[in-house]
Amino acid sequence: MMRFGFDIGGTNIAAGIIDENNRLIVKDSVKFPRGEGNEAVIAACAGLYRSILANAAISENDIKGVGVAVPGSVLPQKGIVVDAHNLGFHHTPLAAVLSDALHKPVELINDADAATLAEQKIGSLVGTSTSVMITIGTGIGGGLIVNGELFRGGRGNGTEPGHMVLRNDGRLCTCGVKGCAEVYCSATRLCKDGEAFGKPTAKDVIEAAKAGNEQALALFREYVDDFGSYIASIVNLLDPERIAIGGGVSGAGSFLLDPLREDVARKCFFETCPEIVVASAGNDAGIIGAGLIVS
Repeated sequence: MMRFGFDIGGTNIAAGIIDENNRLIVKDSVKFPRGEGNEAVIAACAGLYRSILANAAISENDIKGVGVAVPGSVLPQKGIVVDAHNLGFHHTPLAAVLSDALHKPVELINDADAATLAEQKIGSLVGTSTSVMITIGTGIGGGLIVNGELFRGGRGNGTEPGHMVLRNDGRLCTCGVKGCAEVYCSATRLCKDGEAFGKPTAKDVIEAAKAGNEQALALFREYVDDFGSYIASIVNLLDPERIAIGGGVSGAGSFLLDPLREDVARKCFFETCPEIVVASAGNDAGIIGAGLIVS
């Protein structure tokens, strides 16, 4: 049977149908009803669900269940979103409420975990037993594959690789802790530091660095050094086969990956380092990963 996946973000709610071969066959999205309360979110999801089925001429009877990816901490076994600040969800029993609205079983997953699962099944982590997905955006997200399975944390709280502390008493993170990897390795770091010389976006900084701008090159080298230390720490802890890098900054391609690989190799404890590749599941990874968790 087919499965349905939601990727609920603070800007849009994206959703689609995943077939028996793990392919996304149809998708659509609506604006997230920011500030309108949880009932409006459920109504938006229900409307999107039914419109996608109708437009694809697929019966609800052909849908095995629904998976939902959210940007926050979840308790999958209880169907609760503990905290998703951008969505206004706090200890929200989202699975039960959405299940009532859709008349289907609903399962929850963190959005970075969903992307990781998609990469393992159809993307750049296919065939790996132990691997890591790191997504570089406004913050840092990521997930782990351990022994061929998505690792959701030893106590079920998930994993938060962006909040590994990279520097003691470093810059203040949005989580309230100083020195998190997210502060030094996200696109936001490039934006904030680039503003000082008129390059207010990560893309601006990278393009200027490619063009030989000295300030941009200096910032980019510092960024690669910090990012390399972060990745090397993950490698030394987990010894993964492959690390996939996703998110907007990964669009820099070899301009980022070549010096990053060299930096990680210098800091890696082991004789050989894992592959470092660009994630390939694309922008639909959240929808696909959400659908894949349906049991």
